[in-house]
Amino acid sequence: MNDPSAAPPAPAETGPKTAASAAPASGQSRSRWSALIRYLAIRFVLIIPTVWILVTVVFFLMRLTGDPITAMLGGKASPEEVAARRHAAGYDRPILVQYGDYLWGILHGDFGSSVTNGNHTISHILVTYGPATLELVFWALIVAFAVGLPLGRLAARRYNKGADVSIRAFAVLFYAAPVFFVALVLKLIFAQRLGWLPISGRASIPVQVVLDRVEPDTHFYIVNAIMTGDMGNVVDVLRHAVLPALTLGLLTAGVFIRLIRINLLQTLRADYVTAARARGVDEGTVVRKHAFRNALIPVVTVMGMQIALMLGGAILTETSFEWQGLGFWLAKYLTSRDFVAVQGIVSAVAVIVALASFVIDIINALIDPRVRY
Repeated sequence: MNDPSAAPPAPAETGPKTAASAAPASGQSRSRWSALIRYLAIRFVLIIPTVWILVTVVFFLMRLTGDPITAMLGGKASPEEVAARRHAAGYDRPILVQYGDYLWGILHGDFGSSVTNGNHTISHILVTYGPATLELVFWALIVAFAVGLPLGRLAARRYNKGADVSIRAFAVLFYAAPVFFVALVLKLIFAQRLGWLPISGRASIPVQVVLDRVEPDTHFYIVNAIMTGDMGNVVDVLRHAVLPALTLGLLTAGVFIRLIRINLLQTLRADYVTAARARGVDEGTVVRKHAFRNALIPVVTVMGMQIALMLGGAILTETSFEWQGLGFWLAKYLTSRDFVAVQGIVSAVAVIVALASFVIDIINALIDPRVRY
């Protein structure tokens, strides 16, 4: 018989069950972070072969055009002097030996020295002129977003109406137009005809002299101008940046317009957007809070490629506006067949593009978990 005074049986313990139920969630979270870290690690490691392939291709392509010593001194010096200069520069050695020495120098941070620019080291060239190119790309991205995002959104909301057709034509026009042609048209209108903006350079000569004396010299003119504390210098730098930024930014804006329009149209047809409309949410809120954010994900993905295209377009833009950045000098070094300078600049651009793509991968993985798998 059971003892009435005996304590009732203890209820089943819930602690182990709770822990067991929490374990899968915790394990799933760890699994997701592991997948994210693995994905980003693979993307980061891929930077090395990407840069190596590009540097290798440029190295051998440049060698097919001849050596810079002969290009500079051919017909201006005796064959003996040319041969002596080629020997001193190492251009008479086997090409594979030159290639090995070049890679070895890169691994030790030595990109060599320019043959045609007073024997300036490539590191000096990158530090001096690289900020100008980055500054131009920054202003161009602002233009691209300021023009591309609202116009793409408007085109999607006015689907197949007059505004949509006009915006699509605008996007195709600027995407297809050559950079130098857009630069020429903008200069003719805003610099020559209207006289509103300067036609070339990063700053006027007096302001440039002041900015070059700023300590410490960041080589970013907008930063140096702010450091002077003179708003006149800031305005001068911004006025000089308008036309180059418009030229390069409108090209990218055409891509953003089409991306935003297409993805926003697809998102507006999604079930959750239809459900939001059925609940009585007004169309503006539906587009702004439900559809537009999701439509931005592909734009973030494409930004890495657009940065690469903008750096390529910077060559023509900088040449058109005498904007002395890496693109401007790269064109000059290509003309003079300065192997070392070209290889150094291309290597730097490759690293910048690869790192920018890696940052975009991080952002994309954080906002869209599907890319991790």
